[in-house]
Amino acid sequence: MTKQRIAVLGPGSWGTALAQVLNDNGHDVRIWGNIPEQIDEINQNHTNTRYFKDVVLDDNIKAYKDLKEALDQVTAVLFVVPTKVTRLVAKQVAQVLDHQVTIMHASKGLEPDTHKRLSEILEEEIPENLRHDIVVVSGPSHAEETIVRDITLITSASKDLTQAEYVQKLFSNHYFRLYTNTDVIGVETAGALKNIIAVGAGILHGLGYGDNAKAAIITRGLAEITRLGVKLGADPLTYSGLSGVGDLIVTGTSVHSRNWRAGHALGKGQDLASIEQDMGMVIEGLSTTKVAYELAQELGVYMPITTAIYRVIYEHADIKTSILNMMSNEFRPENEW
Repeated sequence: MTKQRIAVLGPGSWGTALAQVLNDNGHDVRIWGNIPEQIDEINQNHTNTRYFKDVVLDDNIKAYKDLKEALDQVTAVLFVVPTKVTRLVAKQVAQVLDHQVTIMHASKGLEPDTHKRLSEILEEEIPENLRHDIVVVSGPSHAEETIVRDITLITSASKDLTQAEYVQKLFSNHYFRLYTNTDVIGVETAGALKNIIAVGAGILHGLGYGDNAKAAIITRGLAEITRLGVKLGADPLTYSGLSGVGDLIVTGTSVHSRNWRAGHALGKGQDLASIEQDMGMVIEGLSTTKVAYELAQELGVYMPITTAIYRVIYEHADIKTSILNMMSNEFRPENEW
């Protein structure tokens, strides 16, 4: 692929890692952020020590404080900002962008209150004359591993297969590979909802449960997020792929996962406020739990694990009692939808 000019919005861990992937592929990469000290550090020291203590970035990666300048003559824009500010940043992009680009996002969440997926937010806020169909970049990936060029396979999803293939070629190299998918609903809901199950897996580990419990929550968690996703219009096969079971495994079993670590701390008895303060990064699984619980109630979808985690987080239910209640749920066939 010929050299492309790409703006990465959000200099967090994943945004920084993806910027490096794109730079490795020979593209002109610009990172935009709203913390001046962080932008200066990337430009002057070629580091982002808030997230990566020992990583030196290529000096071809430039960071910007001014959004209009960052978007000047770019061919593609990658959103990697927290779910709660995606709409705000999209509005800002729409105000200063002056030409049509490919819009991508690599965040995983559902918007509180509206319950909307991130591609829906981007479609609403960025006019059609400024973009093609949105492309979702999602799958089993830890920034800590991608930044050191560990082998990573994820998904490029768009309603327009041509756009998905463009993004596939944009990112893919000898250590980072994308597979295309046109099931945007499935890929986005899988990426968002697995964070809930990762919190639950962390809770179980924090309480001292072993591998049997880990296997149980991952498999039954996959079943219930698939139920909700299919109700929303997703293809059930998507949940058997990279963005489904793949992402659930990597997020629900690793100390790299902030959602797992948050659950683990809850299981150890730490209070939520201190967990969020200690983490220093957004824990998407917490807000997504509330959205998923509300959607399940609205659509009549059976989601016992999500419900239990919701009650622990938002109703301060006792964790051990919640687990016992789940183990006493009515008997059901395994493959029941």
